[in-house]
Amino acid sequence: MTPKDRIIVALDVPDPDEARALIAKLGDSVGVYKIGLELLFEGGQDLAKELVAEGKRVFIDAKLLDIEATVERATAAIAKTGAHFLTVHATDTKTLDAAVRGRGDSALKLLGVTVLTNLDRADLSEQGIDMPPLALVQERARLAQRAGLDGIVASGKEAAALHERLRNFLIVTPGIRQQGTDTQDQTRAVTPTIAVEAGADYLVVGRPITRADDPRAAAQKIAEEIASAEV
Repeated sequence: MTPKDRIIVALDVPDPDEARALIAKLGDSVGVYKIGLELLFEGGQDLAKELVAEGKRVFIDAKLLDIEATVERATAAIAKTGAHFLTVHATDTKTLDAAVRGRGDSALKLLGVTVLTNLDRADLSEQGIDMPPLALVQERARLAQRAGLDGIVASGKEAAALHERLRNFLIVTPGIRQQGTDTQDQTRAVTPTIAVEAGADYLVVGRPITRADDPRAAAQKIAEEIASAEV
């Protein structure tokens, strides 16, 4: 992959028209477009099909978690869009196995969400989980790999440990912020350089690109940082 192919831009906008305007500004400066829950419920599934028809790669960030039958059917429906990636919460084997069944023989790549990047140990404690984020991420990554998923979503702060243990398994890192910028609601944010050096295959970038005065220039700057980290 080229550096720009490793950038997943988060289309965290309220409607498809705003997403299309942003995509037009970005052009070929990023490799994958991520459609999250906000946009999914405002016509995002049709937008996904449209982007796939145009030859673009699409990441459906649905973070599925439900009873097996629901996860299986939802995964099958998303696979029909032609999307390249889909996220599923890697909390238990039943959920993960259902997603694998739902994918069938499609080309959809399944990614297990380990621990959201806005959570720290205190947040996990509120959930009744007495584990540091790294230990929980590693456990959920093992569940995802055993179930037959293609990779996981994890903070760059855990990527290095995962990269050492999990071979031939994609690591997608959200919460990317450039040096010296506001981390906003991301508790475990990292820079593009740190993420790549830690072993991340893809970087999910939202506001640093989408809210920039020049989104294309912002994406190109991140691609340059990725290229420097690859050397």
